[in-house]
Amino acid sequence: MSKLVKPGVTIKGTKDGLLFLLDETRPFSALLDEIRQKLEHVSSHIWDGPDTPVLIKLGRRQITREEEKELRQVFSIRKNLIVRSIEAEGMHYLADSTPGIKLLCGTIRSGQVLDHRGDLLFLGDVNPGGCIRSTGSIYVLGALRGLAHAGSEGDESAIVAASVFRPTQLRIADVISRPPDEWDESEVGMRFAYLLDAQIAVDSVHDLGQIRPELEWRDKRFKSL
Repeated sequence: MSKLVKPGVTIKGTKDGLLFLLDETRPFSALLDEIRQKLEHVSSHIWDGPDTPVLIKLGRRQITREEEKELRQVFSIRKNLIVRSIEAEGMHYLADSTPGIKLLCGTIRSGQVLDHRGDLLFLGDVNPGGCIRSTGSIYVLGALRGLAHAGSEGDESAIVAASVFRPTQLRIADVISRPPDEWDESEVGMRFAYLLDAQIAVDSVHDLGQIRPELEWRDKRFKSL
């Protein structure tokens, strides 16, 4: 008897559309072929209908921009399937995503939302009722008194840092934390938030090098003997 092979692509219907789960252990080219086969050869009436949002989850896999282009081209077979988001578990889905850090300045007032892709350095204040959201880390050189959401596409390594750290709500990836009703005004100095055991923790920026050693600057000059 031939052994049944588990599909590399699992499709689930959700209230938000269709969820495509891709097996991270399979070659990406094989997954593309499997998706193409499902879209081309499964009875057409299954895919016919109104525009349907598609969420793609890659597991713990990153893809290149060229692979993302190929993936979106496969879904273009069915014009009503609209790829809304691509996610990787605990990281940005693009392996070659090196946008650097973006510098912006100003004031985010109540009702305003600043959205950014990548790491963001914001010079200014985020007022209560304002929101700053980024797919990477957020660094506020000013007062953070509104909502901050770092790693908005699932990057669990993202952090939120601010000179004056008084947010009304913090989000990192899918984890949400509501800070205390009253902050200890005696705490001075830049602070940052990060994920620790699936919860948001807050520490002094002086401890960042211990918690994220890959970010710590080290003097690499040759020393005389």
